[in-house]
Amino acid sequence: MPPRSPVYYTTARYTDFYWVSSPEAHHSRNLADRPAVQIVIFDSTARVGQGEAVYLRGVAKQIVDEELDGVLPEAFRTAAGARQFDADELRGGARFRVYVASTSACEVHVAGGHPLHGRGVDTRQPADPAST
Repeated sequence: MPPRSPVYYTTARYTDFYWVSSPEAHHSRNLADRPAVQIVIFDSTARVGQGEAVYLRGVAKQIVDEELDGVLPEAFRTAAGARQFDADELRGGARFRVYVASTSACEVHVAGGHPLHGRGVDTRQPADPAST
Protein backbone atom coordinates (compact mmCIF):
# COMPACT_ATOMS: atom_id res chain seq x y z
CA MET A 1 0.00 0.00 0.00
CA PRO A 2 1.46 3.40 -0.92
CA PRO A 3 2.19 5.80 1.95
CA ARG A 4 -0.20 8.67 2.65
CA SER A 5 0.67 12.07 4.08
CA PRO A 6 -1.74 14.87 4.90
CA VAL A 7 -0.45 18.31 3.92
CA TYR A 8 -1.78 21.86 3.83
CA TYR A 9 -1.61 23.16 0.28
CA THR A 10 -2.25 26.08 -2.04
CA THR A 11 -3.82 25.35 -5.40
CA ALA A 12 -3.30 27.05 -8.75
CA ARG A 13 -5.52 26.53 -11.81
CA TYR A 14 -7.18 23.57 -10.04
CA THR A 15 -4.31 21.45 -11.38
CA ASP A 16 -1.19 22.38 -9.38
CA PHE A 17 -0.91 21.92 -5.61
CA TYR A 18 1.96 23.53 -3.66
CA TRP A 19 3.14 22.71 -0.14
CA VAL A 20 6.19 23.23 2.06
CA SER A 21 7.98 20.31 3.67
CA SER A 22 11.36 19.12 4.86
CA PRO A 23 13.29 17.15 2.24
CA GLU A 24 14.04 14.74 5.10
CA ALA A 25 10.35 13.99 5.73
CA HIS A 26 9.32 10.45 4.83
CA HIS A 27 6.89 11.62 2.11
CA SER A 28 9.51 13.93 0.57
CA ARG A 29 12.03 11.10 0.35
CA ASN A 30 9.35 8.89 -1.22
CA LEU A 31 8.68 11.52 -3.92
CA ALA A 32 12.34 11.58 -4.86
CA ASP A 33 12.08 7.86 -5.72
CA ARG A 34 8.45 7.72 -6.92
CA PRO A 35 7.07 11.04 -8.19
CA ALA A 36 3.67 9.61 -9.19
CA VAL A 37 1.05 10.78 -6.68
CA GLN A 38 -2.60 10.27 -5.87
CA ILE A 39 -4.41 13.01 -3.95
CA VAL A 40 -7.77 12.88 -2.20
CA ILE A 41 -9.44 16.09 -1.02
CA PHE A 42 -12.52 15.68 1.16
CA ASP A 43 -14.46 17.22 4.04
CA SER A 44 -13.81 15.01 7.04
CA THR A 45 -16.64 16.70 8.97
CA ALA A 46 -19.38 15.69 6.50
CA ARG A 47 -22.20 13.51 7.80
CA VAL A 48 -22.51 9.91 6.61
CA GLY A 49 -23.98 9.87 3.11
CA GLN A 50 -23.24 13.59 2.59
CA GLY A 51 -19.52 13.32 1.80
CA GLU A 52 -17.94 14.80 -1.27
CA ALA A 53 -14.43 14.17 -2.54
CA VAL A 54 -12.08 14.82 -5.43
CA TYR A 55 -9.54 12.17 -6.49
CA LEU A 56 -6.50 13.40 -8.42
CA ARG A 57 -3.55 11.68 -10.09
CA GLY A 58 -0.35 13.36 -11.16
CA VAL A 59 3.35 13.86 -10.64
CA ALA A 60 5.05 15.73 -7.79
CA LYS A 61 8.48 17.29 -7.49
CA GLN A 62 10.57 19.52 -5.31
CA ILE A 63 10.96 23.03 -6.70
CA VAL A 64 14.66 23.57 -7.39
CA ASP A 65 16.40 26.76 -6.27
CA GLU A 66 16.51 28.20 -9.82
CA GLU A 67 12.69 27.95 -10.16
CA LEU A 68 11.85 29.18 -6.67
CA ASP A 69 11.48 32.93 -7.30
CA GLY A 70 9.16 32.23 -10.23
CA VAL A 71 6.75 30.00 -8.29
CA LEU A 72 6.62 31.67 -4.87
CA PRO A 73 3.93 34.24 -5.80
CA GLU A 74 1.70 31.38 -6.98
CA ALA A 75 2.64 28.96 -4.19
CA PHE A 76 1.81 31.52 -1.51
CA ARG A 77 -0.96 33.52 -3.18
CA THR A 78 -3.42 32.29 -0.55
CA ALA A 79 -2.19 31.31 2.87
CA ALA A 80 -5.50 30.80 4.74
CA GLY A 81 -3.77 31.72 7.97
CA ALA A 82 -0.63 29.70 7.24
CA ARG A 83 2.78 31.31 7.41
CA GLN A 84 4.30 32.47 4.13
CA PHE A 85 7.97 31.68 3.66
CA ASP A 86 10.63 33.90 2.11
CA ALA A 87 12.74 32.48 -0.72
CA ASP A 88 15.86 32.42 1.46
CA GLU A 89 14.04 30.10 3.89
CA LEU A 90 13.47 27.58 1.08
CA ARG A 91 16.74 27.29 -0.84
CA GLY A 92 20.34 26.23 -0.40
CA GLY A 93 20.89 24.66 3.01
CA ALA A 94 17.48 25.72 4.34
CA ARG A 95 15.39 23.31 6.39
CA PHE A 96 12.31 23.37 4.12
CA ARG A 97 11.52 23.22 0.41
CA VAL A 98 8.51 23.94 -1.80
CA TYR A 99 6.91 20.99 -3.60
CA VAL A 100 4.32 20.93 -6.36
CA ALA A 101 2.00 18.18 -7.55
CA SER A 102 0.79 18.71 -11.12
CA THR A 103 -2.35 16.70 -11.78
CA SER A 104 -3.27 14.92 -14.98
CA ALA A 105 -6.55 13.20 -14.06
CA CYS A 106 -9.51 14.07 -11.88
CA GLU A 107 -12.51 12.10 -10.61
CA VAL A 108 -15.27 13.15 -8.24
CA HIS A 109 -17.07 11.11 -5.62
CA VAL A 110 -20.77 10.85 -6.42
CA ALA A 111 -23.06 9.54 -3.71
CA GLY A 112 -25.29 6.66 -4.78
CA GLY A 113 -28.39 8.67 -3.88
CA HIS A 114 -27.38 11.85 -5.72
CA PRO A 115 -30.58 13.11 -7.43
CA LEU A 116 -28.97 13.64 -10.84
CA HIS A 117 -25.79 11.57 -11.04
CA GLY A 118 -26.43 8.81 -8.48
CA ARG A 119 -26.27 5.17 -9.58
CA GLY A 120 -27.54 3.48 -6.42
CA VAL A 121 -24.02 3.03 -5.05
CA ASP A 122 -21.24 5.54 -4.46
CA THR A 123 -19.03 5.93 -7.54
CA ARG A 124 -16.13 7.90 -8.90
CA GLN A 125 -16.90 9.75 -12.10
CA PRO A 126 -14.37 11.49 -14.37
CA ALA A 127 -14.14 15.26 -14.25
CA ASP A 128 -12.08 17.77 -16.19
CA PRO A 129 -10.24 19.95 -13.62
CA ALA A 130 -9.44 22.55 -16.29
CA SER A 131 -13.15 23.27 -16.83
CA THR A 132 -13.97 24.01 -13.17
